[in-house]
Amino acid sequence: MERPSDLELRRQQFKTQPSTVQTRRQQAVCVRRACKKYGTKSNPYVILDNLNMTVPKGCIYGLLGASGCGKTTLLNCIVGRKRLNSGELWVLGGTPGSRGSGVPGPRVGYMPQEIALYGEFTIRETLKYFGWISNMTTEEVEAKVDFFVNLLMLPDADRQVKILSGGQQRRVSLAATLLHEPELLILDEPTVGVDPLLRNNIWSHLVEITKNGRTTVIITTHYIDETRQAHLIGLMRGGYFLAEESPSRLITQFGVQSLEEVFLKLSVMQNMGKTRRSSIAQSVTESIVVPELPGGTVNQAAVLDDEVGEISGEFGESVSVTSRTGRRVSIAPEPSAEHPPELPPDDEPEEVTFKDYLKIVKYNHMRALIWKNFLWMWRNIPMMMFIIGLPVGQAILFCLSIGHDPVGIKVSVVNQEIDYPNEHCPQNVLGCNNTKLSCNYLDFVASNYSIEWEFETTESAARKRVESGKSWAVVVVPHNFTDALWVRVEENRDAPTSDLLASTISVYQDKSNENIASFLDRDLLFGFQRFVGSLFESCGWNPNTFQLPIAFKPPIYGYENPDFTDFAAPGVILTIIFFMAVALTSGSMIMERNEGILERSLVNGISGTELLFSQIITQFVIMFGQTIMVLLVAFALFNLTQQGNWITVMALTVLAGVCGMCFGFVVSCVCDNERSATYMALGSFLPIVMLCGIIWPIEAMNDYLKIVSFILPLTQATDSLRCVLARGWGVTNSVVYGGFISLTSWIFVFLTISILVLKFKKG
Repeated sequence: MERPSDLELRRQQFKTQPSTVQTRRQQAVCVRRACKKYGTKSNPYVILDNLNMTVPKGCIYGLLGASGCGKTTLLNCIVGRKRLNSGELWVLGGTPGSRGSGVPGPRVGYMPQEIALYGEFTIRETLKYFGWISNMTTEEVEAKVDFFVNLLMLPDADRQVKILSGGQQRRVSLAATLLHEPELLILDEPTVGVDPLLRNNIWSHLVEITKNGRTTVIITTHYIDETRQAHLIGLMRGGYFLAEESPSRLITQFGVQSLEEVFLKLSVMQNMGKTRRSSIAQSVTESIVVPELPGGTVNQAAVLDDEVGEISGEFGESVSVTSRTGRRVSIAPEPSAEHPPELPPDDEPEEVTFKDYLKIVKYNHMRALIWKNFLWMWRNIPMMMFIIGLPVGQAILFCLSIGHDPVGIKVSVVNQEIDYPNEHCPQNVLGCNNTKLSCNYLDFVASNYSIEWEFETTESAARKRVESGKSWAVVVVPHNFTDALWVRVEENRDAPTSDLLASTISVYQDKSNENIASFLDRDLLFGFQRFVGSLFESCGWNPNTFQLPIAFKPPIYGYENPDFTDFAAPGVILTIIFFMAVALTSGSMIMERNEGILERSLVNGISGTELLFSQIITQFVIMFGQTIMVLLVAFALFNLTQQGNWITVMALTVLAGVCGMCFGFVVSCVCDNERSATYMALGSFLPIVMLCGIIWPIEAMNDYLKIVSFILPLTQATDSLRCVLARGWGVTNSVVYGGFISLTSWIFVFLTISILVLKFKKG
């Protein structure tokens, strides 16, 4: 550590450094009249207002203030993650976010308030990830691991972060920030929860790395007095700068023993003359004696805006701020260039060529991101097995539960040809001499279909069973059904009306369930048609005489007895893969953002495009495995219809998964938390399922809904896959390649939206 006299000399040099626009490149950070506001028109409130700040190169700058005064907001503006409403902000000679500025990027090291680390990684793996992002080699990272373990008193480097204490995790976060030796270090409360000995080690290291003038440090802390080792400090309160000066001069000017007393007196000066809502706070502040400052040290020109309204005081009260009573206090003297300090040479701005604009991703970034994603998957094998197995389970449930004929349909029968329960249907052979054809018909239907007959004595008793939900229909057979039926067959059009009525079986259905009713209609009608054909054949007559004059020949596509499972399978498979990809990608990115990892990666120079592409590559592996397993279950295990090319089926399904991944990116970028992401995903699930032709033909929809359905991601893809599976069509067919075009277009749209939101979603 430098001797006190040398440290004070450097402090004075920093304060006499020119701060004109022409010397911005000689300053690490330059903020001029910055203004940043949050809120709505009806309820505006100011975070930062009329703020001027200068951080010379090679300086340790302590940014102090109570929670909520705007420190973190200001730091986010400096690293390029938030934008100012007005004013100028120059960092390392350029505007944050501009090409070639290196901010966000490797020139800046940022330690946020959050831990912002992967708990499943070890200390060594964490440093390797952040080192690779900063274009360090593995050997360079390994060479520094032991140094930081010793400096920050960390446990074994191969211990996972999640089993460390909170203080140890913050030290790992600090090590990841210091690792690549950036030009500008921004540390947001790095010493929280750190013991005094370790805190002294950290400050000694910061003083050491700033000696050569190539490293600049901006540090915020709750421990105000520890910033005595800083070259300059800036005191903030309520979004305003109270002072910007060296710690020793602040203490001298105010005649106090600590910086906390300085901050207290400056707060009283800021509130002087303002209306207070707390009598206790007023009595405390009135007891504080404010010294007379030397002439010229108070900046009377820095007056608070009239429109500020109320700001939160440090004593728990709200303070009304007006231009007549509120003054911005600054004890920093006016800059002087009579004795300019020796400053490091100006940095030459990084030259930006046309080729740089064509570089979408960087190799070292993609390497680190893909390695990180796969390592996270490997460290969460149970979760990954669940993610891969979930769509398989869904496919099995679909194949077992959807599209099959119902069994055990109970139907109440009142057969008046027999005296039930005294008489039962005889077990006689079907033939022309049979006197109980109703019994033969009922036995034929029960043997060949899924109906279970329940005989009742009266029609009223049978109706009560239907009304109580114990039966699906009432079948009533007239007492002379057999005789009337023979008359109807023999006399044909000359049969009397009474015989026509007597040869008719009456059916009263419960049609509250349309599907059950449809299957019951089919079984009763087709069963009777087949029964009469068998009866005619046993009599030696031509069975075709009783058939309908419409002959359904073998179908061109599909089967004679189509299965609804085959109809719904293409849409269900695509929906499972699509929405599993949505859940996987949106969940992983929202998790990273909520834990601060996403923001930290972006500050380190990761672009939104690189982030999305790395997720696509890693999530594609999972989605590809899910697709293979779902297709194997559907077509190999359950033998669903597949008449087309396997490569076409696989390609279309995988493309639907990629489309779902991209939609998941949109969800994660637009939504701020898991709840809103869940609502958005669920809100999109039902419209897509209902409108893309999965559960009902599109031809049956409203004309306006057909237009909406046409542009949905899975509509044309479902139709395309259905044509491949059921008809065997190839990609040369317009319907098939239309599905590929639709999915590809939506992938492009979703990726574009995600990149734009990541790029411009700043405060």
